Amino acid sequence: MKKVAILQSNYIPWKGYFDLIAAVDEFIIYDDMQFTKNDWRNRNKLKTPTGSKWLTVPVGQNISRRIRDVEILSHGWQDKHWKSLIANYGRAPYFDFVTSWLMPLYLKERHSNLSAMNRQFLEVICKVLDINTRISNNWDYQLIEGKTERLVSICQQASAAEYISGPAARSYLDDILFASSGIKVTWFDYAGYPEYPQLWGPFEHGVSILDLLFNCGPDARKFMKR
Repeated sequence: MKKVAILQSNYIPWKGYFDLIAAVDEFIIYDDMQFTKNDWRNRNKLKTPTGSKWLTVPVGQNISRRIRDVEILSHGWQDKHWKSLIANYGRAPYFDFVTSWLMPLYLKERHSNLSAMNRQFLEVICKVLDINTRISNNWDYQLIEGKTERLVSICQQASAAEYISGPAARSYLDDILFASSGIKVTWFDYAGYPEYPQLWGPFEHGVSILDLLFNCGPDARKFMKR
């Protein structure tokens, strides 16, 4: 029974995002949606000695564009983000482990498109976490009108029997449309994560997966659901 999830791409997302990827057979990046500023598409949080800190990729203020069309304004942010990672995780137990595969993404690549960059980071981190889920883009499929109708259609084209969604979609998703198409809807539960050894003060779950990887390295999966 094939399981599918459909979600907008995020920049270095938190561990729950990767657990959702691991829970399905195909993860479809839904970047034909409108870009929203001050959201997770182009930024995420790190732990620092003074509290959580945003790392933001510069993409401008225009929201009248699809995520897949968002271009990155400069390359200077890459060196800046890497220096921030060094400053806040240089003392982490698995800094060298992470640096071996993460540093090239910041210092050797030149990213110009947000969606393409997010996917590249996702694929590299999935490999480190031994997540073998197929990742595709929504434009690999024919898109129809209607918020839920489009999702159902994509699932049908992907031969999915089950659609796994984050709980935030409960407010708008019409699961009756899925049921009438013979597709089961399952709501992913992000509760109950164990704490792991973490730098800098009180524990915080809602930070980038990089925090878990810097602190736990190959043992990161022990602190995830999948």
